[in-house]
Amino acid sequence: MSAELSHVGTFQAYRPLLFSIAYRMLGSADGAEDVLQDAYLRYEAAPLDDVRSPKAYLSTIVTRLCLNEIKSARVAREQYVGTWLPEPILTKEIDERSDPEKRVTDYDSISIAFMSLLQTLTPAERAVFLLHEVFDYGYAEVAEMIGKSEAACRKLFSRAKRYLAENRPRFATTPAQHRRVLEQFMRASGGGDLAGLTAMLTEDVVFWADGGGKVRGAALHPVRGRDAVGRFVLGVSQRFTPPGAIFGVADINGRPTILVRNADGTPAIVVSVELDGDRIQSVWAIANPDKLRRVSSATPTI
Repeated sequence: MSAELSHVGTFQAYRPLLFSIAYRMLGSADGAEDVLQDAYLRYEAAPLDDVRSPKAYLSTIVTRLCLNEIKSARVAREQYVGTWLPEPILTKEIDERSDPEKRVTDYDSISIAFMSLLQTLTPAERAVFLLHEVFDYGYAEVAEMIGKSEAACRKLFSRAKRYLAENRPRFATTPAQHRRVLEQFMRASGGGDLAGLTAMLTEDVVFWADGGGKVRGAALHPVRGRDAVGRFVLGVSQRFTPPGAIFGVADINGRPTILVRNADGTPAIVVSVELDGDRIQSVWAIANPDKLRRVSSATPTI
């Protein structure tokens, strides 16, 4: 077998893992694919005899490329119109890239809620937390991957884990609970039922929207509070819902998620929620068309 074929076969074997790392680091599926292309070119140029552990070697390349990408994209992110939210992908795409025994954990770490929270960590905190907590690398391995001491990695992990624990929902919810609340949310917002809608929201609910400056009605700043969010959602639903829009719930990022399609079937908006018990604590609405290509083949379940 030629060295080229060995490189290709090994890279393809680890591709699901590498995509999973890059997607969580960047919050972008397209960005993750670009990183993987660059990673392969670097791996292809490496003599196989110099690579003791292809998995660790490739994970290191991808992690460092992601850290570089985050730095180079900082200015573009700061100039982004409105709130930047992660690019959604289909749950079945996650399944294809996951160890079946870890899918519940994978779903938790791939939700729009958690991905959005990850983006508020420093790049180093994000890398250490993901590599150690989600992908089971030891501190010594993580230290080598990101070029820091093992002690520094332990501190970064401790800070990240504490911050994430303080900002994640207090109660776990089931897919059935999520689906039921989403169905109620669609009925209330579509029917103009302000009282019914606000009754579903927590007092301190926050609504984030990502239109990328390309979608009318997308809030440029977070909307906060039960009354404000309820009125905003109804106003947007009544004024900006596309003619002939098709509403449904699809499996996106490991959770039941509202998917609104245009009359021609193309995705118009993805709406993900996080629950506190049976009430909605957070809403993420992603309408930037550049971020919806990966969900175009979704099959709504209702």
